[in-house]
Amino acid sequence: MEKAKHKAVLFSMETRIRLLFMQASIVLSIVFLGLGFLFSFHWWWPLVVFLPLALLGIYDYSQKRHSLLRNFPILGRMRYFLEGLGAPLHQYIIESNQDGKPFNRDWRALMYQRAKGIEAKKPFGTEQDVYRTNYTWLDHSMIPKPVAEADPRITIGGPDCKKPYSASVFNISAMSFGSLGPNAVEALNTGAKMGNFCHCTGEGGISKYHRKPGGDLNWQIGSGYFGCRGEDGNFDPDLFAEQAPDDQIKMIEIKLSQGAKPGHGGILPGAKVTPEIAEARRVPVGQTCDSPAFHKAFSTPIGLLEFVAKLRELSGGKPVGFKLCLGHPWEFMAICKAMLKTEITPDFIVVDGAEGGTGAAPLELTDNVGTPLREGLVFVQNALVGSGLRDRVKIGVSGKIVSPGIMAAAMAIGADYANSARGFMFALGCLQTQRCHSNECPVGVATQDAKLQKALVVEDKARRVYQYHEGTIDVLKEIVAAAGLDHPSELIPEYIKQRVGPTEVKSLEEVYEFLQPGELVAGTDHPIFARYWNWATAESFKAKAST
Repeated sequence: MEKAKHKAVLFSMETRIRLLFMQASIVLSIVFLGLGFLFSFHWWWPLVVFLPLALLGIYDYSQKRHSLLRNFPILGRMRYFLEGLGAPLHQYIIESNQDGKPFNRDWRALMYQRAKGIEAKKPFGTEQDVYRTNYTWLDHSMIPKPVAEADPRITIGGPDCKKPYSASVFNISAMSFGSLGPNAVEALNTGAKMGNFCHCTGEGGISKYHRKPGGDLNWQIGSGYFGCRGEDGNFDPDLFAEQAPDDQIKMIEIKLSQGAKPGHGGILPGAKVTPEIAEARRVPVGQTCDSPAFHKAFSTPIGLLEFVAKLRELSGGKPVGFKLCLGHPWEFMAICKAMLKTEITPDFIVVDGAEGGTGAAPLELTDNVGTPLREGLVFVQNALVGSGLRDRVKIGVSGKIVSPGIMAAAMAIGADYANSARGFMFALGCLQTQRCHSNECPVGVATQDAKLQKALVVEDKARRVYQYHEGTIDVLKEIVAAAGLDHPSELIPEYIKQRVGPTEVKSLEEVYEFLQPGELVAGTDHPIFARYWNWATAESFKAKAST
């Protein structure tokens, strides 16, 4: 109920009345103009109101920069009116933090500014309460470095990878075609092409809207195996091998779970499976698409790694990894033990936080299931380091990664790179009206409704996607330089400080415990890590203590 109060009530009307103000203004203008000619010029007085409204509506409907105004001419201007009064719309619709208080910093407005190429600066200091518990900051250096000219990149590809990928440290996270409309997908990939960064397809397969711009792709393979799915619904190696060698596909990501609804599957009703969606997913038109909560291609840690090796071979040696929201800790330990036993390692692991997720999900799962990003990242980092495997595997993060400051903190405690869905959706013009699952997205981002989609002009929004990426990377470089470093990979937990009480401050090195290389294999005396390590077995995801 509380979240419902934060929805954008201004845009909750049915889409069938979205043109009502413009149409009514045009009709009334014509009526009063005709009455004036037929009877008396006094009938022209209402034109003082209705004619300007009609012209404004026609302008809004035909312009290409603002999706909201194209779909809701005249009506959409209420949002900009509120912003002009110094009352940004986010105050009414943005969700609250864990303390139940509104976020102090309007990150959404900041993302819009960066996407529009507006310098995101503000006078009169921070609006953050720097004395509240959990306030976090980055220590700077007395001898900062010059800001790097080149954008920071990392190489993803372990010892078994024949085609490593030089990736940006900031990329587009998984959002499927079907959840997003065709214009949104094309704009994202066009922006990725312009900025030389990677676009994750989501589990809905590779559509023609991904392929048209030619931007780098990370092909996500979910439990539905869309795009490489046989008639029986299982993984089809021949279909996968047919597409995976394509030069546009740079990486392959197996989705084990996602932060929005970990441990939960999904169904796309047959009525929503259009010819274009069917083509991308390699399923019949009108057939219900089932994404079960579990994979059929494997059921054990060793099976997962054998599947990784199989995809790497079928793709011609491209980087293959998996994405997960951390759940039972011993299950990830089991994967680490399987890596040691089989000597098969993924090229990357993406850790998703339970606080993330741009798609609709059951509220109870969103609020109560899954590990938050920071805790999940620290555990995965420790498990890989403690197993002696960290140098073979890159770690990516996703889950409300919307700002360079959040990226820097994540990189300090183990991440090599970051993915964002929310940030790039806002770059497309998303207003977070939380109608993604209704097919009535007011700005044409998360809808298959052709009338709403056309408001999103690919060329304009692709430029904003590119500018959001560039602006975020530029500020990240400034943060890194301020810390006296050359590359984000040099950030360490000691650089990040957190207030843990009214008068007590600790570095993240002190807040969290970090294992030494090979400590788990050698035998750690840490009671929690030792317990989970002893429970884990390479042959099963079940804990040995429970069998």
